[in-house]
Amino acid sequence: RPLRLRTVRALRRQAHGERLARSRAAAAAAERERASEVARLVVDAGHVAAGRIERSLAAAAAERDEIQAARAERERAHTEARDTTTKLTALLEKLTDAVHRDEMVRQQTRMRLEQLTEKILGDHGIGVDDLVAEYGPEVPVPPSAAETAEYEAARERGEQVSAPPPVPFDRPTQERRLKRAEKDLSLLGKVNPLALEEFAALEERYKFLSTQLEDLKNTRRDLLTVVREVDDKILEVFTTAYHDVAAEFETVFATLFPGGDGRLVLTDPDDMLTTGIEVEARPPGKKVKRLSLLSGGERSLTAMALLVAIFRARPSPFYVLDEIEAALDDVNLRRLISLMEELRTTSQLIVITHQKPTMEVADALYGVSMRGDGITQVISQRLRPAS
Repeated sequence: RPLRLRTVRALRRQAHGERLARSRAAAAAAERERASEVARLVVDAGHVAAGRIERSLAAAAAERDEIQAARAERERAHTEARDTTTKLTALLEKLTDAVHRDEMVRQQTRMRLEQLTEKILGDHGIGVDDLVAEYGPEVPVPPSAAETAEYEAARERGEQVSAPPPVPFDRPTQERRLKRAEKDLSLLGKVNPLALEEFAALEERYKFLSTQLEDLKNTRRDLLTVVREVDDKILEVFTTAYHDVAAEFETVFATLFPGGDGRLVLTDPDDMLTTGIEVEARPPGKKVKRLSLLSGGERSLTAMALLVAIFRARPSPFYVLDEIEAALDDVNLRRLISLMEELRTTSQLIVITHQKPTMEVADALYGVSMRGDGITQVISQRLRPAS
């Protein structure tokens, strides 16, 4: 019994399932039928739409062709209009420039006319209307000055001639006459109404400057005379002094350098005012003559020989000598001291020295000493009684 119940239930469920399946199948068939109908309607509508679309495309293509043709026509018209506008703009610019140039020319002409009018009034004191009335192109041109002068000369010679008549105005001829007249006027220069006063002032200035110039010439002549006299005097004094010093130098050099040879030589004997003096010294046993090749003591002794020669040629009341024997040895120092002994007979010698032999021959010594407290003190000592 329970088995039959389960079977019945299973059969019922199965039958219910089949009923559901049949209802679903029926519904699906109905749905497919509806879909088929819809599809058929859609196909029919598609055919209708396709026909309409084809007609619309044909109409659109025709309209597009018309529009493109119209567009091409408009573009061509636009290009022509743009070219025309460019040409007209360029023409307008040219016309504007021409108008501007004409305006500038008119302005310049007007300014030039005003300047000429003012110049005519300033130069000639006559108005433009009167100038045109008297000298306009309608008025005959009178004969030129050359023609009139030729006519007057012929009359003076007694010839039977008639006065040159006026001629009609001819612009090229009158322009040539104007150029010649302007050239003659420029050569003549401007008329100066104050020329007489300026000439009188310049003449007075010229006389004053001429007087001053003559005074300068006289002064220059006098100065040149003085210069020549001074040159002659200097030449005489220098020549005498040179010869005296040269003779004394040879004697003194022989005393300082026994057996040596020394002399003074002029670099330019022909011009005593500009010549230089060279010292030639040749100590005994040496062949050199240039001072630069001598030793330091020899150069010092040679310099002292020149100084002593000058002292002996032109004596002085006193001489100041500073460390002149610093570079000398004992032998040369003794020779120099012997020269000092000769000079002291006629002059007073003030010698600054550190050499003991030089101090020994002095009449008086003066020295500076520092005491222990740092204060300097001048010390004097007389070695020989005053004569």
